Amino acid sequence: MSGQEIMLLVLFAGLFAGILSGIPAMLAIAGVPFVLAVGAAQFGLFNLDFLANFPSRVQGIMANTLLMAVPLFVLMGVFLERANLAERMLRVLARLLGGSPLGMALSVLAFSTIIAASTGIIGATIVMLVMIALTPMLDSGVPKRQAAGLICASGTLGQIIPPSILLVLLGDQIGNTYLEAQQRRGNFAPDPVSVADLFAGALVPGLLLVGLYALWLLVTLRPGRAKRVGERQPVAATEVVFTFLPPLLLILAVLGSILGGIATATEAAGLGAVGAGLMAAFATTAQRWERAVIGIAGLAAFALVALKVAGVGRSGLGEAASVAAALLLAAGVLVAIWRLTRGRMLGGAMVETIKISGMVFGIVIAASMLSLVFRGFGGERAVEHLTREFPGGEMGALLAVMVIVFLLGFILEAIEIIYIVVPLLGPAVLAGDISPVWFAVLMAMNLQTSFLTPPFGFALFYFRSVAPPQITTLDIYRGVVPFVLIQILALAMVYLFPGLATWLPHQMFN
Repeated sequence: MSGQEIMLLVLFAGLFAGILSGIPAMLAIAGVPFVLAVGAAQFGLFNLDFLANFPSRVQGIMANTLLMAVPLFVLMGVFLERANLAERMLRVLARLLGGSPLGMALSVLAFSTIIAASTGIIGATIVMLVMIALTPMLDSGVPKRQAAGLICASGTLGQIIPPSILLVLLGDQIGNTYLEAQQRRGNFAPDPVSVADLFAGALVPGLLLVGLYALWLLVTLRPGRAKRVGERQPVAATEVVFTFLPPLLLILAVLGSILGGIATATEAAGLGAVGAGLMAAFATTAQRWERAVIGIAGLAAFALVALKVAGVGRSGLGEAASVAAALLLAAGVLVAIWRLTRGRMLGGAMVETIKISGMVFGIVIAASMLSLVFRGFGGERAVEHLTREFPGGEMGALLAVMVIVFLLGFILEAIEIIYIVVPLLGPAVLAGDISPVWFAVLMAMNLQTSFLTPPFGFALFYFRSVAPPQITTLDIYRGVVPFVLIQILALAMVYLFPGLATWLPHQMFN
């Protein structure tokens, strides 16, 4: 074993030790490689010229227009969470489906699916579910372990159901890695991989996972065995429309504009942030004139997207309608900003967005240092050599990467895994004929499991932080086991049937 290979082993051992020590992850991911590189350079095992590329890499990250979508999607989720819109939706769903254990569990699952497509912020979603859904589920007769497992599992659906921040980050890394790997292979004009491809690819597997969760609830909470504690309450049609129509229109506008090819992920994220801000302002004001202006602005925003989709914006009448809708939207945004500022919601939402986005970009920048040091030690050659030794060729290498990602999920957070595994192990897989969209969807589903696997599953931490004392940590761990097994089953199905991830992107984007 050469000196550089030994340094690679020391690098990974030091990296995991640093992360598990409790220091901020971004400091461990950047600091350990930097210190090791400087030390190895003294013995001629590392060329410090590699580190000269770090400033240009940081500049490239901060100028990446795709990554600009991250804080906008975060702001969208923070607005929806702070306006208490989610609590109202869950209550209406629970009344629609009745008070049985099965009805309450399905209500939480359906609600989580809608919220997953609206926020994608794991911590906020799980804490919110515990606060507004745990007690009703327990009162209806849902076992506490199953209630804990359902909240933890359904709270992570935002990582696979688009629009997802995780998919945006994966799109950036997979796209760059695939392009580089194909060019090294000699293919200098590979088909680009966009976030829209990943959103389309993840849609069917995400809904498949929701369906498997629902099937599990139907089997374990059969109506015949359920202890019914309440009767179905009537719900007015207008209440259902005004509760669910705004978030569904927002999801349709954001996701439809991306999949329809009329907006980039960043532009759609901006639309989502504006729409969520309008919804938050509408929900927190009692003034009729404010509600009228904000409501008209929301309809104007949706009309702008519809005009763009219909392709009538270039005609004289269509252009006039677009200008009018834009003016109405601008007026509504100004009123919403005024309302959110007076209600002291805007400042808090901005601070929360900066905190979450800062953590994400800190890890992204730190991972760039890790990638440079890894290459400086000849890590790419070592990985390529190892993948050639795997039985099964490309598929064997892909399976090995999936196993590594699953094991890393026990100790690392999803964003850390993305920026460690994809740049380091991705080139060996993506240099062949494996579909990058399929690979990305498999990664996303695998990473979702990392939020549920003890001891460091973040969903478990979030649940434990707000759960009542009668639900023990052991109850939480046992409760998530069936849902982890369901996720592994869904992952295996997508692995065995790649068309689940590639059919829709092929139909939409050829």
